[in-house]
Amino acid sequence: MDGHVFRDRRDAGRALAKVLAGYAKRPDVTVLALPRGGVPVGFEVARALHAPLDVFIVRKLGVPGHEEYAMGAIASGGVRVVNERAVRLLDIDDATLEAVIRSEQQELERRERLYRDDLPPPDVRGRAALLVDDGLATGSTMLAAVRALRTRRPERIVVAVPIAAAETCEQLRSDADEVICASTPELFRAVGLWYEDFSQTSDDEVRDLLARSRRDRTGAGA
Repeated sequence: MDGHVFRDRRDAGRALAKVLAGYAKRPDVTVLALPRGGVPVGFEVARALHAPLDVFIVRKLGVPGHEEYAMGAIASGGVRVVNERAVRLLDIDDATLEAVIRSEQQELERRERLYRDDLPPPDVRGRAALLVDDGLATGSTMLAAVRALRTRRPERIVVAVPIAAAETCEQLRSDADEVICASTPELFRAVGLWYEDFSQTSDDEVRDLLARSRRDRTGAGA
């Protein structure tokens, strides 16, 4: 699949699910998608594997004025991952960093309320948790997710993405139990370049896909 361009996130999810076939129909598997872009991918993965789908909320800490560049990330449970090298090179002072963290913490809490409808977070103790996103560039967001999820004591944490920078996949192997990057093109550059349609996933789409996944599971008697 090296160098494959996906039609959209749902297409990428179906392709990723094939690579994850070994986890299909296992009673101990939970798919945790990183909102928002990871949810359409995770929806297709969960459906193919016959596994429950939920969200694991992480927020990138963007550099002020250049928000597309990550200087770290935060995740549910108070976990912070800060790229100290980036902060130092860009001369980001403590006050600026804390201001970005406060802002992203507010958004993280808003999404928790919006997506969960007051449902408790999934219990992953003793389970294989598949952390799914639409791709990996720097990996700071996924790293925060892995470290935050580890505090909930799953049996196994599997990072699973359809497209990624090879170096980032390797770096994550020291934190996750398994890293599955379906495609790692030599000239990676950016996640969005590997999608024909990389339009932003909306809050409504996230809520709809989560609700559809729950209905599908209920209808199947899961």
